[in-house]
Amino acid sequence: MNNDKIFINGLWIDSDSDNFIDVTCPSDGQVFTRIPSGNARDIDLAVNAARASLKGEWGQMVPADRGRLMLKLSALISADAENLAQIEARDTGKPMTQARADIASCARYFEFYGGAADKIHGETIPYLKEYFVSVIREPHGVTGHIIPWNYPAQMFGRTLAPALATGNATVLKPAEEACLSCLRITELANEAGFPPGAINVVTGYGTIAGAALTAHPGLDFVSFTGSPVVGTLVQTASAQFHRPCVLELGGKSPQIIFSDADFDAALPVVVAGIVQNGGQTCSAGSRVLVQRDIYDDFIGQLGARISNLRVGSHQQDLNCGPLISAKQRALVQGFVAQAEKDGLPRIAQATLDTGAPVDGFYVQPALYGPVPEGNPLAQKEVFGPILAAIPFEDEADAIRIANGTDFGLIAGVWTADGKRQMRVAKALRCGQVFVNNYGAGGGVELPFGGVKHSGHGREKGFSALHEFTVTKTIVFKHD
Repeated sequence: MNNDKIFINGLWIDSDSDNFIDVTCPSDGQVFTRIPSGNARDIDLAVNAARASLKGEWGQMVPADRGRLMLKLSALISADAENLAQIEARDTGKPMTQARADIASCARYFEFYGGAADKIHGETIPYLKEYFVSVIREPHGVTGHIIPWNYPAQMFGRTLAPALATGNATVLKPAEEACLSCLRITELANEAGFPPGAINVVTGYGTIAGAALTAHPGLDFVSFTGSPVVGTLVQTASAQFHRPCVLELGGKSPQIIFSDADFDAALPVVVAGIVQNGGQTCSAGSRVLVQRDIYDDFIGQLGARISNLRVGSHQQDLNCGPLISAKQRALVQGFVAQAEKDGLPRIAQATLDTGAPVDGFYVQPALYGPVPEGNPLAQKEVFGPILAAIPFEDEADAIRIANGTDFGLIAGVWTADGKRQMRVAKALRCGQVFVNNYGAGGGVELPFGGVKHSGHGREKGFSALHEFTVTKTIVFKHD
């Protein structure tokens, strides 16, 4: 695999910087390879290659042929799935079972958007009798993509597939902490036959390569997933060029358990919502809001389930793996230390398996509660497997608490009352609401994005195709 080079204009080349970044396995803390530390000149070459491709074979390709290329790439990803899962698991530390699911999701993105490539229709508008008005959708042009380290393979598909389906030429800057699966998928895209310049990938630090990408005047659109702080920088840079962007910036998502909820259905989903990917998920259900009259019963059962979880390496394939880095572990441990200092009761904690390597970046999932609404554990994105339990009195109180953070990404509502389901779903300020479920298995088809500090714009589903296109209105006058 070409992990020591960057990919520009259909070729694997050396970075202009001649510098490299060590790649560490989170499971054991050991460096096992390196990637190029790309710079502004690399980004400039990539953007120029993308721009040139729009005037060449890629820009002239009809939508059906773009779709066929994407379907071919989907098939190649599926054929290489086990190898890709091994790469993803070692790079991120996530258990093999989850890594396999992530690769399947990546293949599904290219399948879904490959099938949609020739179905992005325009419309006509009834107007004055001597006019004919047509509205068509066109690609932005060159799109820049900055993705995080928690789901590199999934994010490769989630952001590049709709951009390519709509005819944009792309430049990807994956996270420096984990990008090896992205490089392997890029090899497969080259094998599939994508024309030079359609896909360009530059690895490197966000402060160097990422900053150069967002500041490049040759970009027409930016897609970013990451922290609100960096999202502000991305949006500020885009504003200098009046350039649109999609930002997905995190969350503090609630799972709301009403007194009539089905415990057997809710409990395993609430556990999975916080331990998946070690809690390093923007849509993690990091708050569980429980109606007071069932609080002790539900939280007791939830605590028992969390106590039975085991944490270990990606190869052990247990309930939860390590965090991505020593830095991320320290951040999460800081929240835990503050919770202990604040005197928050720790209800339950998972067990670190005796077979887990001693130098891995492990944090044991834990449940704290009751957590005051204003406490950092109830307000801030921990990005680790730490769950805050918060009691509520009634429906109005649940809605108030659920909406009472800076974030608004997703929410879960657990109740058998159909009227309440509708009332609460409408009242929650977030981009997705799941009723008696949470996450819906990834949902490639489901529009995804947030409000408030969770960002703006939508990924997934047909909404992503709209984000990666711009409308043009054509007005004909006739006799």
